[in-house]
Parts: sequence; structure tokens; C-alpha cells
Amino acid sequence: MGGVGPSDASARLVLIQGVSLLHPEDAVFDAMLEGWARQQRGGRRLRPDTVRDREGMVRRFAEFVNAYPWQWSASDMDEWTTHLIGELRRAESTIRGYQGAIRMFCDYVTSPHYQWPAECEARFGTHPVQICHEWNTAAHLTDYEGRAGRRPMTRAEIQVFLDHADAQVDRAVRLGRKGALAAYRDATVFKVLYGWGTRCTETSRLDVTDFYRNPQAPELGNFGALHVRYGKRSKGSPWRRRTTLSVMPWAAEAVADYVTNVRPRYAASDASPALWLTERGGRLQAREIEDRFADYRDALGLDKDLVPHCLRHSHVTHQIEDGADPAFVQRQVGHRYSSTTALYTGVSRDFMNTMMRKVLDRALAGGQ
Repeated sequence: MGGVGPSDASARLVLIQGVSLLHPEDAVFDAMLEGWARQQRGGRRLRPDTVRDREGMVRRFAEFVNAYPWQWSASDMDEWTTHLIGELRRAESTIRGYQGAIRMFCDYVTSPHYQWPAECEARFGTHPVQICHEWNTAAHLTDYEGRAGRRPMTRAEIQVFLDHADAQVDRAVRLGRKGALAAYRDATVFKVLYGWGTRCTETSRLDVTDFYRNPQAPELGNFGALHVRYGKRSKGSPWRRRTTLSVMPWAAEAVADYVTNVRPRYAASDASPALWLTERGGRLQAREIEDRFADYRDALGLDKDLVPHCLRHSHVTHQIEDGADPAFVQRQVGHRYSSTTALYTGVSRDFMNTMMRKVLDRALAGGQ
């Protein structure tokens, strides 16, 4: 049977082997798309306009997350879907088509038959992964409308999770393992995700200097406000910056302790501005945050739908429950529209019952 086989769309045939690439990241990305197009035109006999549309969708997604396929993580898909629903108001059928294109592209570049994982590992020290899962694609769009699935973590779940993260530090120290620094770093990362409602990508790209004093909260010292420099951006626009004020003193104390007592123990602490360092001196990546979160979640037997982005949902929800003005929360987390903040909010039954009681008591008192 004719057509294009795996070897015809593989990395080694699409890329020019043995030639030094002037811009290797762009060249490899373009070659991935060319190989994927060959696979679709040949083996799957798809129409040229369908192939072009899918390629355009992949390029738009790459522009949105401002990263190459071997840098993509599940949180990127999570944020993009929220953007499509909350800001662009795309229909579910449209979003399903968008996500389907990204899923198929990821299937292609992660398949060992086409050799892209090995090629990326050799060139960039990492490899592409499938970022489309059951919990962040169209089958579960209702999660964003407040139904079961990916949701805010409850206060009890967050307490158990953070306690477990802290316990890993003590365990590593007690056993004399090297992982104590990384465990302390990761425990602090999770406190930032919840304490300031940041996204994984935003958090991974923080520098030490992004925390600074807030004259209105002198008791928090150098951690009264957080400058988020890599907020989610729209297509064709630069990263959106915002200032998020510190509203959880315990989280500010945790970051202060990490910066003062733990980060200096990393060999690259003087040479790198990154807040979260790795043992090799690099910057902690969003994918590594997701992996550690999943390890802790599964160890605790928590709902497998929970992902790091749920901590951002929890920040929004708990601030609203604690009486913060919704407009303030909206600005804190960088939402353009209040409708997006509403999608993130999933107040608890206890909160709803308390509000109902207050309304009833007010109405009954007024009728007397």
C-alpha cells in the first residue's frame, strides 16, 4: 500500500543532518510541522486545507504559550482552554477542534517512530510530551463551569498537601538525602502558587527581585508584593505584567525563609537571578512543578483531577469566601474580565449556607 511511512516523516529525513542550524529552535519546530504535514498528507490522505488549518492552530498555540513543543506542559493547555472559554467565548465544538489539533500534533512528536524525542533530547536536553489529557480537554469543559472535575482544592486538602510537602523536607534531612534542598524549594513553590494565585509558568520564571516591599504592609518586609513579569499573554502581544499584593502573611514568611536560608545553598545562587534553582544551576521548569505536585497528590490519595492550577482556583475562591472584593481578586490574578474570575470561583457549601443564613436573618429582622 502506498503513502508516507514513519521513516518518511521522521526527524532525520525532515531535518538536514550534519548541518549546523543558525536558529535551531525555530528550524526544529518548522521541521516538526513539515514532518507532521507529510504524515497527514500521505498516510492519512487528508486534504491540504485541513493540514494547513491544523498547522496554523499549532503555531497559534505556540505563540500563546511563547514556547517550543519540547517546552510545553499540561498547564499551558489548561491556561489556553481557560482563555478560550473565559475571554474569547469560543463554543465547545470549536474548542474541541482546537484541542484535537494540538493532541494529534503531540501524538506525532512524542512517538518514537518519528524520532523527535531523541532529536530534541540531543539538541535541547529535553523532549516533547503529550499535554492533552482527560481533565484539560473538551470532554471536561464543564469543569470550567463549576461542575465536578478539575476544581479548587478545599482548605483541608491544601493543608494536608502543604503539610505533606513540608514533611518531605524533614524526611530527606533525617535520612541524609541530597533532596532536602529540592524538597524545601518545591514546598515553597506550592505555597506561592496558592498564596499569590500564580500560574505554573509565571511561578517558574520568577526572579528573586520580583518580590519587593509594599509601603502599606511594612510588616511583610521585602515580600509585601510580587511583580509577575510573565503573565499569560494574548496572541501577538507581549507578556502581561501585573503586581500581586501579598495577602497571606504565612506565605510571605515561607518565601522569606527560603530566600534567606535555603536558596543560598545552591551553587548557582550568586550567578543566577532565578528564584527557583535546580541542582545543576538551571531554572525550575513548569513541567517539574507539575510532576512533583502529581507525586504528592498521588501519595496522599487525593483526587487525580487535581493539578497545580487548582491552587490558583483555590486562591480565588478562598479570597472571595474570606470577604475580598471580587474586583480586587480579579486584578490580583490578572484576569481581564470578571467572568473569567467567576469561572475560577467555586465557593464551598458552608460558605453558601452562611451567606443564606445572613440573608434570611436580615430579611426576617426587616419584617419585624
